[in-house]
Amino acid sequence: QVQLVESGGGLVQAGGSLRLSCAASGGTFSRYAMGWFRQAPGKEREFVATVSRISATYYADSVKGRFTISRDNAKNTVYLQMNNLKPEDTAVYSCAASNYSGSVSPYRYSYWGQGTQVTVSS
Repeated sequence: QVQLVESGGGLVQAGGSLRLSCAASGGTFSRYAMGWFRQAPGKEREFVATVSRISATYYADSVKGRFTISRDNAKNTVYLQMNNLKPEDTAVYSCAASNYSGSVSPYRYSYWGQGTQVTVSS
């Protein structure tokens, strides 16, 4: 059983930056692909980015060039660096762990964190 805890959310002005962290425990972190998803009020959960076991990355078109996902297996942590934030990036961001690399579907992820709020003001 893997436990995931996100941190780093907050309120930022448009054009600003935030770095989200997701710390894993209770499992072998390096065995899992990791992903970030987000959900805005009244909207469905949306794929943001994923990083494979060997650190191959894939992004949603809406964040490509602005967000960077990375992982540190020694620290059992995955990061999401978010630059040039826009009001439409406002959402609860959750990290998740999957046995499937490169997956954009939340149904392929077995373990989820509780989420962290990101609010971008215009």
